[in-house]
Amino acid sequence: MNEEFPDIRSVVIRVITNKPVRKTPYQVKGVFMRQYPDEPIIPMLDGSYRDRFLYPRVQVKILNEQIYIIGVHEGVDSVLSLAEKFKEFDFGNITFEVQDTDIEDVNQQFIPSSRLVRYRFITPWVALNHMTGGRYRFLTNQEKPSFLNRLLGQNIIFLANEVGVKLEDDIFTKVKVSSLFPRPVDENKWGAFMGEFKTNFVLPNYIGVGNGITRGFGTIYGMFNPDSFSFDEEELQQDVSKKSNLQTTENFDDLESVSATDVPKPSRRRRNKNKNQSFRSGSTKNKRSNKSRHHHKKHYKRNETQKHHLPRTGRVFSEEFDIEDESSENREDEKFNTSKHHKRQHKF
Repeated sequence: MNEEFPDIRSVVIRVITNKPVRKTPYQVKGVFMRQYPDEPIIPMLDGSYRDRFLYPRVQVKILNEQIYIIGVHEGVDSVLSLAEKFKEFDFGNITFEVQDTDIEDVNQQFIPSSRLVRYRFITPWVALNHMTGGRYRFLTNQEKPSFLNRLLGQNIIFLANEVGVKLEDDIFTKVKVSSLFPRPVDENKWGAFMGEFKTNFVLPNYIGVGNGITRGFGTIYGMFNPDSFSFDEEELQQDVSKKSNLQTTENFDDLESVSATDVPKPSRRRRNKNKNQSFRSGSTKNKRSNKSRHHHKKHYKRNETQKHHLPRTGRVFSEEFDIEDESSENREDEKFNTSKHHKRQHKF
């Protein structure tokens, strides 16, 4: 164990079922909450801890039609506890029998490395939200790689801060995407990329980076290929000196460095309370005249009508580190867990 940094643990559970799983992460989490309501993992799935943990400590993915459950730091024990109870998953219109589980339990994660570690995005990296996407659109093709490098570096520093790792050295990143033109993602108008990146930081396999983490986006996997670069796991975990970092990384072109001091402190947007204040203000005016009461009543109804046309968006951390609204996830979960929705997406 490295004495300079805390020993951060992660675990990956791959659930082997009797048939392919063609469900969404929301649907799987919904089944967990219904079948195991008293398990300690539930508050990490239903949004109860969203103010305590800005980065999800438990993540559910569907990869190669199999269920993956990832636990990070405080989420590890609850994931292992849940996996012991798996027998079958009842989705209403289909039931999956659990035949086995593969467990990957790893220590010494989220620490700086003296070498650049290569990772690949195995699901689309939703790097751009509506704010960063607007900035990206007006950059030249020469400026866009640097923007993505810096964005990824800020995300990594955010992850380190979230699990209690205090960084003194810069984070270096080099992103390589298949195209500089992002692929749009659903109604949120997010921008997604496929590709890989290198960084001087050790990250757990299968965790999410970027936007849409709870929906399975931005899943990474370490590509420890000796033909690409030298990799020694023990050295990677222990050698984190600044001198070694600089000697290793200065040989790579197009590296972008980000300092921990450059990353803004994460903050959650609070719900607007002006609606209730306006309503109370309108009620006070109503006492003054019938005409005023009639006017405010119509105005209130018009606002209610407009409210139904507002898009529902759950925002997640990106450059500004906005955190995904779990209440939005729960609303989507109710929709995704209906048999009507499932039949529309998949045929069995």
